[in-house]
Amino acid sequence: MTIHTTHPFLEPEGDRDPVRRLRGRLGSTVSLWTAGGEEQRAGLTVSSWMVAGGEQGRVLALLDPDADLTDVLLATGRGVLQLLAWEDRDLADAFAGTAPAPGGPWRMTRWVATDHGPRLAHAATWGTIEVESDAAVGWSRLVTAVVRDLVVGDDDQPLVHRRGRYRPPGH
Repeated sequence: MTIHTTHPFLEPEGDRDPVRRLRGRLGSTVSLWTAGGEEQRAGLTVSSWMVAGGEQGRVLALLDPDADLTDVLLATGRGVLQLLAWEDRDLADAFAGTAPAPGGPWRMTRWVATDHGPRLAHAATWGTIEVESDAAVGWSRLVTAVVRDLVVGDDDQPLVHRRGRYRPPGH
């Protein structure tokens, strides 16, 4: 095994997608979106999302159209979003499909069953959502969802992603 100081699959500087590079510079608190029940559940790490205020708050996310989460979320119309903490780095990578998870990512931590999908038991901030619309946008699905139940807790050590890396709290 070779240990690389750089990402082994990173394209050469001149071949990188400039739009993706711009998005990477925005930085974001990493969220985990989940949907489904015991029969069919799915989850996906999502950092391309935003919150829209209003009488009924909404979240807008760019989801991978080939992800299981996108299929289950659109089929059921319901889901759960939770903000991840620094300690959740391995969980984030497992749900992103970039790290192994023996037995699957669902076995890495405890979950609470809700009528909108599985909720991360230790999440300080989480909400249940209901899909309002979705549309193809670029290589993604733009999903707009109404926020139903929302718990906003203390996120002392949020998991922040910027330029392809997680940033330690305080940086």
